Amino acid sequence: MIEMQVYHGGTEIIKKPICQYGRPNLDFGRGFYVTNLRQQAVEWAMQVSQKRKKTPILNKYILNRDAILAEARCKVFEAYDTHWLEFIVASRLGQTPFADYDYIEGGVANDRVIDTVNLYIAGLMDLNTALHRLSMHKPNNQMCLLNQEITDNYLIFDGTEEL
Repeated sequence: MIEMQVYHGGTEIIKKPICQYGRPNLDFGRGFYVTNLRQQAVEWAMQVSQKRKKTPILNKYILNRDAILAEARCKVFEAYDTHWLEFIVASRLGQTPFADYDYIEGGVANDRVIDTVNLYIAGLMDLNTALHRLSMHKPNNQMCLLNQEITDNYLIFDGTEEL
């Protein structure tokens, strides 16, 4: 069993994540998002804390990713490619491409790439141009847990840090 440290940045301590609590129409659906990139979670916590005028919190967890990949319905995006772009667009337009999955992992549609995604959604950029622009960025990484049983079994709270 290979476990990995993952993080969730925000303003609250979350010992027992609830998958269906998040906002709709996010990249990979309404779920509990974590990342294995500490700095990415720290930056997100700082952004959220400024909006909410609260202390930034870094929640830490141990994730048994290998067990999830072996036992759950999973989708892993390796790059900002056509499949990733179409999935993100569908999610942002209120469709549910994530409905058949328990766990989805891949790049974040963040400040570095969201303009490209939005121009593509608006029809102001064709697929090839969008993919070319996206190829210039190394994806950050997000993991979305969409199934509460999988989350309860394979994501273990490991403490917090005030930032």
